Amino acid sequence: MKTMKKLLAMLALLPTLVLASGGGHPLDKAPDLTNDLAALQRGAKLFVNYCLNCHAAESMRYNRLANIGLTDEQIKQNLLFASEKVGDTMTIAMDPQDAKKWFGATPPDLSVIARSRASGAGSGADYLYTYLRTYYKDPSKATGWNNLAFPNVGMPHVLWELQGERTAKFEDVKDPHDESKVVHKFVGFEQVKPGTMDAAEYDRAIAELTSFLVYMGEPARHDRIRLGVIVLLFFGVFTIFAWRLNAAYWKDVK
Repeated sequence: MKTMKKLLAMLALLPTLVLASGGGHPLDKAPDLTNDLAALQRGAKLFVNYCLNCHAAESMRYNRLANIGLTDEQIKQNLLFASEKVGDTMTIAMDPQDAKKWFGATPPDLSVIARSRASGAGSGADYLYTYLRTYYKDPSKATGWNNLAFPNVGMPHVLWELQGERTAKFEDVKDPHDESKVVHKFVGFEQVKPGTMDAAEYDRAIAELTSFLVYMGEPARHDRIRLGVIVLLFFGVFTIFAWRLNAAYWKDVK
């Protein structure tokens, strides 16, 4: 009973904890590319090359990538860097204790990160899409980077070579709710060093990576939705037959 009470308390606090880790920055709507197999494949490549070095996805097996159109041979040749078998889970070689020592905290598993980051401000996909696009240079931080969606974030900008380096511009304005207070308002980014992608290309790449993270959180999502539609159609047809059968049964009953 004590364990159950603790679990219920944690679940009750979860929305608060999720919102507390964010910075209140408005979330951009993430494009949904989960039906685009080519986009999911490119997202998987980005995930393996840039995320899987520090973040595991232990609830995901490499062979599930067959669902997005990849063969075992393609997985082995292009994506299987941290394991030896296609049936293995997406683990990392980094020791958790070393990770905590280097980064201050163990990098979280990303298996269901898109589902866990959902909040009243937007979906988990919206949060990740905004988060990965709002990094900026900040010399006052240990990593040299900061983030609008997650202020004082401990993770450096691992995709900086793609996006380039930017600084964020802020200005002090009066709080619209209390004119006696001054708030630090974000007004835009300034590109300091170009990346290998322009802004549109980078946004597209992040949309593909985000869509892969959404897919990874529930690989059977589209199968579930398709099955649900079939079941609802069946019940709809069955209801019509049942209604007519009922009418025929009772028509002679006075």
